[in-house]
Amino acid sequence: MIPSLTRLFDTLGRPFAAFGAARRSYDAAGGGRRWRGFNDMPNQLAAQLAARGPVGKRARALVANNPLAASGAEAWVSALVGTGIKPQSTHPDEAVRTALNASFERWTDAADAEGRSDFYGLQELIMRRTVIDGEAFIAFTYDARCALRLRLIDAEQVDASMHRELANGVRIIAGIEFDAAGRRLAYHVFRERPGLPLGTSFDTVRLPAEDVCHIFRMDVPGQVRGLSWFAPVLLRLADYDAAADAQLVRQKVAALLTGFIIDPNAEPAGFGGQPDSAGNLEGGMEPGALKVLHPGQDIRFSDPASVGPEVIEFLKVTAREIAAGLGVPYETLTGDLSGTNYSSIRAGLVAFRRRVEALQYNVLVYQLCRPVWHRFVTAEVLSGRLPATGFERDPELYLAARWITPRQEWVDPAKDSQAEIAAIGAGLMSRRQAVAARGYDLEALDAEIAADNARAAALGLTFAAGAKAPAAAESDGPANAKDQTETEGAGA
Repeated sequence: MIPSLTRLFDTLGRPFAAFGAARRSYDAAGGGRRWRGFNDMPNQLAAQLAARGPVGKRARALVANNPLAASGAEAWVSALVGTGIKPQSTHPDEAVRTALNASFERWTDAADAEGRSDFYGLQELIMRRTVIDGEAFIAFTYDARCALRLRLIDAEQVDASMHRELANGVRIIAGIEFDAAGRRLAYHVFRERPGLPLGTSFDTVRLPAEDVCHIFRMDVPGQVRGLSWFAPVLLRLADYDAAADAQLVRQKVAALLTGFIIDPNAEPAGFGGQPDSAGNLEGGMEPGALKVLHPGQDIRFSDPASVGPEVIEFLKVTAREIAAGLGVPYETLTGDLSGTNYSSIRAGLVAFRRRVEALQYNVLVYQLCRPVWHRFVTAEVLSGRLPATGFERDPELYLAARWITPRQEWVDPAKDSQAEIAAIGAGLMSRRQAVAARGYDLEALDAEIAADNARAAALGLTFAAGAKAPAAAESDGPANAKDQTETEGAGA
């Protein structure tokens, strides 16, 4: 190499070599004063097992007592479940599809083993417990007719303190039994639900894993039990609750107007009178009363500080942090729409609904709805209540289903529906996709429209799509006979 170039490379290399020697790692992996006092998490799986109990208890307490926590839980439940996630069979035979769907819809009213709700109500309760406790359990049971029933198991009823090593590599971790390959074999459940005033029973029963649905959000590989969705914001919620209470007390004290009489002679005077039976001073200050002070006396009133704009803004910032940590839009969490417009709230809702859709299919549908549908169809076929030719050869045709999630409301129905119509016309989406997004099944909708049209034709009714209101709608009545006819047609 040319000597001059060699010297140039050596000169350029020295600063970079020094830089590499000084910084051999990421700042996030470094030490020093800024990281002092920070608690790391060496093993997230172990941390989740250790934190599940305290986090769940604190989440339950905050949701029961804090408005923001309660609003956050309800926001997730209503977005994920709504009126319920419903199955639609995809069997190639239309008659079979109709029979399966009708049979399941009849069964939903009797799904709850305790008879307090239907299948969609159980979905709501399961998701509420999953959001707050981090997990929920459903056990499959059967009635005298061998019809499927679902029994909700409280998360505290699965013994989280049970850890045992059994033979042949089988082990029990936090009340869940695993084989040597890590597959779930069973759940060890207390016979009595904790908290019942009937005495404490620590006897457990072993429920096979195929008879239990364990619903929780997976955060790490090999996760055993679920963790409350409030875990990232519990401490911030508790601090926010304390700060809001302090400001409320501050305002309450500020509203208590107090007067002080200044006596230069240091003699008690001013408000005379005798204490009444409640300990209050009679003859004190009343509305419209005139009081005579002694010569030299003065009266002053308390002037407590009010809540400043910086306090209100700080509470808003904290509420936004809580919303971000919980994963719901700030406007949904607080109900504060003062700083939103169509574009901003739509952008926030699009991101939120994308997250909701992922959780609906990855958690609720996969861990609950599909197993329930499979068990229901199998029970109905084996009991003979549902004819199923060839089920034993190819059950997948009967078990396959499409799941219809609840309708997501639009921010601006006119704009969104026009965009949807344009996408269908351009071939960018199908009617089935559009109808499913509204929470309906395409075949059921088409059948309902055909039935409506047939009924309207039989009655001699005609409806025009996109009809506009009469120009004189704001007046006391129609302006002419033509408006009268249009008004009556719209009313029909």
